[in-house]
Amino acid sequence: MRTGTAGRVGQYAALLGYLVFLAFPFLWLVSTAFKSPRELGSLHPTWIPRDPTLDNFRQAFDEQPLLRAAGNSLLAAFAAAVIAVLIATPLAYVTARHRTRLTKAVTGWVVVSQAFPLVLVIIPLFLVLKNLRLINSLAGLVLVYVVWALPFALWMLVGYVRAVPAELEDAAAVDGAGRLRTLVSVTAPLLAPGIVATALFAFITAWNEFFFALVLLKTADKQTLPVVLTHFIGAEGVADLGPLAAAAFLATLPSLVVFAIIQRRITGGMLTGAVKS
Repeated sequence: MRTGTAGRVGQYAALLGYLVFLAFPFLWLVSTAFKSPRELGSLHPTWIPRDPTLDNFRQAFDEQPLLRAAGNSLLAAFAAAVIAVLIATPLAYVTARHRTRLTKAVTGWVVVSQAFPLVLVIIPLFLVLKNLRLINSLAGLVLVYVVWALPFALWMLVGYVRAVPAELEDAAAVDGAGRLRTLVSVTAPLLAPGIVATALFAFITAWNEFFFALVLLKTADKQTLPVVLTHFIGAEGVADLGPLAAAAFLATLPSLVVFAIIQRRITGGMLTGAVKS
C-alpha cells in the first residue's frame, strides 16, 4: 500500500516538474512583455513586473506591421489546413479500409517522409515554385504548407478511420444504404472530431512555420508573422526585448487557443455512443 502511494506521489511530482518546465518559457515571455525598459535592464530580474506597462505592445505595433503579417499567416495557415484535410480525408479512408501492398507502401512512405529535414527539401521546392512563378506569393507558400502537412494529416486520419467500427458500415449496407450514403451519413459524422483535430494541427504547423516563409517570401507585404518577429533583432544581434516579447506573446495566443480546442475535441471521445452493447 505504501509502495503504491509513494509511486503515485512520484508520478505526480514528475508530472508537476514537467509542467513547470513547459510553462517556464511562456510565463517568462508574459512577464517580459509587461516590463518597462528600465526593469528589463535590471541585474536582478523578477517574475512579476514591478511597474507593469503596455508600452511594449504599442511600440511593437508602431515598429512593425504585425496586423498585416498576422493576416498573411492566418490566410496561409487556414488555406493550407483546409486543402490538406480535403485531400487527406478520402486518401485516409481508402488506406484504412483497403489494406493492400500499395496502401502499406503509402503508409510506410508517410512515416519515412517525416524524417526528412527541411534543408533537404527546400532547394527542390524552391526550383519547382520558381518554374511555376510562385516565388514571393502566398499561393506558393500555401502549396508548400499543404505538401508538408499532408503526410502527417494522412497518417493522423488513418488512425481515426480505423477507430470507426467497420460493423457500422456493414449494418448500413444491410439496411440498403449505398457506399456514398454510408460514407456521408455514418462514417463522416464519426470522423468529424478527427477531421477537426487534424485541421487544427495543420493550422498550428503552418501558423508557427518560419523557415519556408523566410526563404520563399521576399517583399515585406507578403511576409508572415514569424518572419516579421525577427525584425525586432538588430543587425548586430541586439534584440529590442520588450516589443519582441510583446509581439511574440500575441503570436503565441492563437496556438494556445487552438490547442485548447484540440484537447476538448480529443478528450470528448470520437465514438462515444456510436456502438451500443
